[in-house]
Amino acid sequence: MPVHTVLLNVSMKGDTQIENVTSLVQKAVADSRLRAGIVTLFIKHTTASALVIEDEPGIRLDTKAIWDRLIPADPNWQHNRLNAGETNGHSHLRGQVQGPSLTIPFTNGGLMLGIWQQLVVLDFDTRARSRDLVVQILGE
Repeated sequence: MPVHTVLLNVSMKGDTQIENVTSLVQKAVADSRLRAGIVTLFIKHTTASALVIEDEPGIRLDTKAIWDRLIPADPNWQHNRLNAGETNGHSHLRGQVQGPSLTIPFTNGGLMLGIWQQLVVLDFDTRARSRDLVVQILGE
């Protein structure tokens, strides 16, 4: 079965920023010329995650709010205490819980997402940075 890999780079601001990457992943699938299979979206960082959401302003605000409640920034996280100058212990923990990847089926060259589903990158870090994504498409 053929495999097609696309590397993407997204500039992010940190602080639980959400960036919609649905069109980038859809373009990668279309450009692969594969008609059906699965696509994996993987983010190559420990302080960011990939997820599926209904991408609208209220959910964006609620997503930030829930992460701030579940795993708040705290100078007492051991990562911060043991690594002088680090303040992103909560960012690593959030990334561990949410996870770095998604797998999405596609058919007829299109992602099989539900009507409201969108693919996003969620950047938990405490500063702006560039994020590397791997889109790997397996199909026929």
